[in-house]
Amino acid sequence: MEWVNETVVSEFVFLSFSSLAGLQLLLFVVFLLLYLFTLGTNAIIISTIILDRALHTPMYFFLSVLSCSETCYTFVIVPKMLVDLLAQRKTISFLGCAIQMFTFLFLGCSHSFLLVAMGYDRYVAICNPLRYTILMRHGMCMGLVASACACGFSVAQIITSLVFRLPFHSSNKLHHFFCDISPVLKLASHHTHFSQVIIFMLCVLVLVIPLLLILVSYIYIISAILQFPSALGRYKAFSTCASHLIVVIVHYGCASFIYLRPKSNYSSSQDALISVSYTFLTPLFNPMIYSLRNKEFESALRRVVGATISLTQH
Repeated sequence: MEWVNETVVSEFVFLSFSSLAGLQLLLFVVFLLLYLFTLGTNAIIISTIILDRALHTPMYFFLSVLSCSETCYTFVIVPKMLVDLLAQRKTISFLGCAIQMFTFLFLGCSHSFLLVAMGYDRYVAICNPLRYTILMRHGMCMGLVASACACGFSVAQIITSLVFRLPFHSSNKLHHFFCDISPVLKLASHHTHFSQVIIFMLCVLVLVIPLLLILVSYIYIISAILQFPSALGRYKAFSTCASHLIVVIVHYGCASFIYLRPKSNYSSSQDALISVSYTFLTPLFNPMIYSLRNKEFESALRRVVGATISLTQH
């Protein structure tokens, strides 16, 4: 952390909501309600999966990890943003900005690799159903989650180190509501071509390679489903993958728009808007897409609620 003392800039000022001064109280109320609903939804999903033994399967194990990851992701960004909506001066320290960037990159990158693990789980379930319990044993699932976290940690550490080793001698006005890569890089006094290339290549590693692995999985999955003799069997098999596909499209679509564009197409207002939807709506809708529309989960939720009511009555 020696580079913290070498910079003239000691803090950054967020400007993303400065043009909406008259609406900041309304935004605070709306975002707070969305945030509380998101936390409540994810808490219900995680607790239901833990308490109901019928959901102790690899698919729901990955879903509980996904919900936990997205809850932690909102912790990194949303509370600070809510405080800033009520504050006169919206600042974050240089070190605080670095910690925030590292943490959200770690969780976001881990999320990408976790989606690959979930795709592999669907591939094994449909293409190798007889060996599913052997191939997707608990140790294997834990290993996939640990690998996803290790990859996310490594990528986040490299990118954060490259960004915050740059000199910051001029403006500290950050046109965003959290410390994302592009807005912070714009404030650096100079950033080398090497750093830009490394960051871009790591973004490709985190977005393109996992997406390709998921696509390969689904090529095999679709080929296997098309060989099913009945239309009902094909429908049931594909319905188990539909939720995962929707989440993949949303995650990689938003992330690719922000991190894989040419620099000339950079827009602070567009990035802020995409990031708001990505920060609030994705953690809210992803678990709902996976769980609350799933009959198996609904049955488990009713059992858990019923058991909880019975315990309170006794």
